[in-house]
Order: sequence, then C-alpha cells, then structure tokens
Amino acid sequence: MKFRTKVLVGLYAFSYCMLMGSPLWAGEVNQLVVYPVTEGMPRNADFTVKARTRGQKWQDIPTYRVKVAQGVDTRPPAQTTELSQQSAPQNTSRVSMGPQDSSMASFDFTGTVEVSITYTKGAIQSARVRPLSYGMTPLVKGNTIVFSLQQPRNLSVEVNGDIFHNLQLFANSIETTRLDPNDPNVIYYGPGVHRVGRVSIPSGKTVYLAGGSLVEGALLVSNAENIRILGRGILSQPGGPVPSSTARPSQARPRGAVPPVGGRGSSRRDAVLIEFSKNVEVDGIIIVPTSYAVLVGQSQNVTIRNIKSFSAGGNNDGIDVFSSSDVVIDGVFMRNSDDNIAIYGHRWNYYGDIRHVTVRNSTLWADVAHPILVGTHGDSDHPDTLEDIKFLNIDILDQREPQLDYQGCMSLNAGDGNHIRNVRFENIRVEDFREGQLFNLRIFFNKKYNTSPGKGIEDVLFKDVTYNGTRANPSIVAGYDDSRVVRNIVFENLKINGRVISDDMPGKPGYYKTGDMAGIFVGDHVEGIVFRVATAIHAGTKGDSASVEDRTPE
Repeated sequence: MKFRTKVLVGLYAFSYCMLMGSPLWAGEVNQLVVYPVTEGMPRNADFTVKARTRGQKWQDIPTYRVKVAQGVDTRPPAQTTELSQQSAPQNTSRVSMGPQDSSMASFDFTGTVEVSITYTKGAIQSARVRPLSYGMTPLVKGNTIVFSLQQPRNLSVEVNGDIFHNLQLFANSIETTRLDPNDPNVIYYGPGVHRVGRVSIPSGKTVYLAGGSLVEGALLVSNAENIRILGRGILSQPGGPVPSSTARPSQARPRGAVPPVGGRGSSRRDAVLIEFSKNVEVDGIIIVPTSYAVLVGQSQNVTIRNIKSFSAGGNNDGIDVFSSSDVVIDGVFMRNSDDNIAIYGHRWNYYGDIRHVTVRNSTLWADVAHPILVGTHGDSDHPDTLEDIKFLNIDILDQREPQLDYQGCMSLNAGDGNHIRNVRFENIRVEDFREGQLFNLRIFFNKKYNTSPGKGIEDVLFKDVTYNGTRANPSIVAGYDDSRVVRNIVFENLKINGRVISDDMPGKPGYYKTGDMAGIFVGDHVEGIVFRVATAIHAGTKGDSASVEDRTPE
C-alpha cells in the first residue's frame, strides 16, 4: 500500500506539472512513469512485471488480462491439434477453440529503462522477445526475464513457446501534451471506471483518457472536424454490444460530451468510429473492442498513432479504412481476431476512392484473417480507385487463417470493380506464421462479398521484404481475364530464409518461373512481374540492449 501511494503521488505530481507546463526532472535523461491500477480491468497473474531507471528502485507495473483468439481448428480429428495439445476422437466436431487469457502491461519512459518479468506458472525452459527484428536476447535467471530498453517498443514476451498466454508489454514515450481538465474544449476521463455508452464528440474537442482510466463504451466522430482522442487509458466494450447513450454512466458525463447524432453510420458499434469528418487524431490509447477497434469512413486527414488493440470475437477487425484520403497509421500494435489493417472503397454508406494512406512503424498479429488487406469492397456501379498506399517498416508476427480465400499476410484483392494501383511495401519483416500465405494478389469475384470482379492491380513494389519460416502456403499472383489483369509487380530484395529471390539468381533452372523459387504461384493474366536485386538490403531494426547485468528485483 505504501508503494502504491508513492506511485500515485508521483504520477499526480507528474500530471500536474505536465498540465501546468512546469518542468519536472529538468535536465534528467532517464524517466519512468507508472500509471495507477486501472480499476475495473481484469488482472492476470501469469507474470509480475517491474521496471526502473538505472540506480532507482524497482516499480511494479500492473498486468491486465486481455482475450486473444485461437480460431477454428480444421485439421482431421485424428491429429493432435497444435493449439489445444489434445488428441480428439474421430467424431468430434472441429469448432472454435475459444479465446485465451493473455497478459498486457504498459508504462512510459525516456532514456534507458530496465525491465524484470517473473513468470509465475512454472519453470522457464525458453523465452523470446518479439518482434525478432529487434534482436533482443533477454537474460533468464530462474523464472525471471530481464532486459533493458533505450527506445519505445511494443513487445511480445513469450515463455516456453506459448503465444496465447504471453505478455504484451508496451513501453511508451512519455506524454508531452499538456491538457487542462477544466478546459471546456477537453473531455477528460481521469483514473477510474467510466461507463459512458456511446459518446459523440463535437468539433474542436480533445478527448483525454488518462492513464488508469477505463472508459466502457464507444467514441463517435461524425460530420465533425479538428478532434483529438489521446491518452494512456483503456477504451473497452465488455460483454457485448455497446449500450445506448441513455445508459447512466458511473460518473457524470464529462463537459462537452453529447449523445450520438443520428448520422448515416449511427448503427455501427465500433470502439472508435470516424465518419464524414476531417482532421482527426487518435493517439496512445488501448482498445479492447467487440467490433472494429477503429473504423474510418469517408473522412480525410486522419492520424492514428501508437494505439494498441486486442480482440477475440467474430469480425473484430483492427483498423478499417473506407473511401477516405490522407490517412496515416503509425506505430500501432494490433492483435485481432480478424483483419488487422483493411483498406477498402465503398461499403455501407461510405462512398468514394481511397487515396494517400500510409501504414508505418507498426506490429501486426492476425490470429484470424489478414495482417494487411486492400481492396475487397467497392462500388460495382461506380468503380473506385485505391491508390498511393504505403506500408513501411512493419513487423508481422503471425497469421492463422484456414480459409483459403482469406489468406495472405500482404493481400491485394480487387473486387467490386476496384482498381488498385501505386502500392508500396517496404521494409516488411514477416516471422513464421501458423497458417496462411505470404502474398495474395488477385483480381477476384467473391460472391459472399462482391457483386462483380475487380478492374485491375498495377504498379506494386515489394522492397526489402523478408520471411523466415517454413509454414507458409504457396502465395498467389493472378488476374481474372484479359481485361482484368495484374501488371507491373516488382519484388526488390525479396528474401526468403536468407536467400534473395531474383530473376538471375544462382541455381534457378532456366525453365522455372522465378516465383517458383519463392513459393509464389504466378497465374494467368499477369503482366510485367519482376524479381530484382538492389545494391543494398536493409537490416532489421535494432537499438535495444540484448541483455542487462544481473539486476533482479530485490
């Protein structure tokens, strides 16, 4: 209790100085901010987490329970399932194996921070910290893992190969935005539980979820502009549909929050819904949705930065963007039970092209469906163009999708007359995923979702894409007919298990397609596919120490 009181006092002192603009720890490089325990958020005792700046005392980091999806087991019943580790009788139906309890913790820091993680469920036989591109080899002593960080990271800490009961650790930069809770343009949710229902955000407002806050409900930005949603709190939709805005909150509704407007998208129940709006920023919050984490519909100038999301239900996408322009998704961690990032044309009441979308510096984990999907939905009557789309510096930790129609870590699937062009994938690192394909580029007609095939896919660059693993199914590049083709696809420095794939690579038989050397099926109606080598191949990102000295908590 004494420790927690010190943490709270320190936190509120820090918050007060940030709000009032006073310098705190002036001149110091190493800083650590630990937020109050989020009351109302279930805890998980699989791990105990501590952190400290060098020479300071260890501080406890609260660890919470989040649900992650196992998906559906489609293998023959006689086999031992990979996930349940149990042999099933021949007549056992293969259904969803249900969500699992994973762990999550977070803190803010600058400089260097040391992290100590104790595994409480037994002996540590092996431990890894992902993304693997960070090159982190933690020190393991008994049942404790220790490492240090010099820059913000979103990490998965996995013991004994368990990817479900793992720890997602979010080491954030320290917040610099100064907000006054009494400002009439600030909707402020302080530490504690806020059952808000569905809240519409008026133009010009900033919504702030303080560290230690749990906001149960949904945030709607509709026909509005100049809005920010910020903080280190948690936005959650527990146990089913979000209640209507008439539900009584556990605390008074913050100043400036109003019931949702009756807009065209008012039937959606996503955690954050941004529609028919412009100049919107979402930064830093953790989202645990029962629908999409964030939906962007027919909007422009939207920035989504440093959010984290977990979902375990059906159709629980991460971030979906429809008919919008000038969208930036930066530094996110998405672990979802459907597509992590999906970019579409028309669907529902959203109409128009997609232009100028960038996804960068992010970590994607699709327990179901695609890490990256572009193009399924559109407008057959008035075909959409999806163009100038970039995916830069991304780690893909997993994909598991038994349905062959929905595989592909990087998927461009043109349906509904969509024309996909000018797409760039650069510095993409794909770890060995459980089930799926590396690439899926198709012009297709999926009758479940489409009313016509797509128009075309062209001018796509895959640069410095690496995959290390053995479980990928063959990738696909295929057009539809003579008038609906895939053209001008360039793979530059494609590296599969350390081997660079190129049209003139050593050892390739002359009668082979280059795609055969990379497990890529190149089908009909494909023109101008090139595999080439550039002069320099980018290495994975580095920057954190592999281990620290033997400094375990006292």
